[in-house]
Amino acid sequence: MLSKKIVKLLCALPLLLGLAACNNDEAKTIKIGATVGPHAEVVEAVAVEAEKQGLNVEVVIFSDYITPNAALADGSLDMNSYQHQPFLDNFNTNSEQKLVSVGQSILMRMGIYSSKYSSIADLPDQARISIPNDPTNGSRALILLADAGLITLNENTAAKATPYDIAENPKQFEFLEVEAAQLPRTLDDVDASVITMNYVMSSGLNPAEQGIYLESEDAEFAVMQIAARAEDKDNETYKKVVEIFQSQAIQDFVSKTYNGTIEVAR
Repeated sequence: MLSKKIVKLLCALPLLLGLAACNNDEAKTIKIGATVGPHAEVVEAVAVEAEKQGLNVEVVIFSDYITPNAALADGSLDMNSYQHQPFLDNFNTNSEQKLVSVGQSILMRMGIYSSKYSSIADLPDQARISIPNDPTNGSRALILLADAGLITLNENTAAKATPYDIAENPKQFEFLEVEAAQLPRTLDDVDASVITMNYVMSSGLNPAEQGIYLESEDAEFAVMQIAARAEDKDNETYKKVVEIFQSQAIQDFVSKTYNGTIEVAR
């Protein structure tokens, strides 16, 4: 009789261990890195919503753009949310790492802003337009101006365009290259300015009132990615986290908090 009970207990042991393993996986804290500001604030909102669904999320905040990917690559983080796909690709190339996007978080769209005109069609001949002076955002600004139909860029130069790569400028716009953080301050002195969303937010500009043209919702520089290590791309728990990023609760938080400057990516 005793031996039968021992056999039953031994048979049940794998099942109990399996359940314990499942519970440990479910209870594991997921560390998500984000840069200080809107990215971290959104992840914090995700953490609150995740707790309601039985997931433990810890937000790890960084003050630079390099460390979050390095921390993800070395296993200090499980995921991060702060970068667009070209930035992620560049990190992988330079570091020989294999980080991948497992979903999208928010949209931070560059836009053309004006305090004088309400539409790009109203911009006059020889209008003065300020653009970022750094290569990445300067090129992005010229691509946006070309997308708006205001200029044409030389073929094969769009990804790294400078004002010298403008093929057609029918209205003879004058482009002023300015440090990106100072662009909002130029609006009183120029006819329009091409500004990234982080500086739109910090300066208090309103995209609905002063934005006369925005990047599309699928522009590669506008869509922020949720990254993980390649071996975790099919992790079911991480997929749940991505679903929370795109949930109605987070959409409501973003809409209420950022007044249209940031949107949830779809």
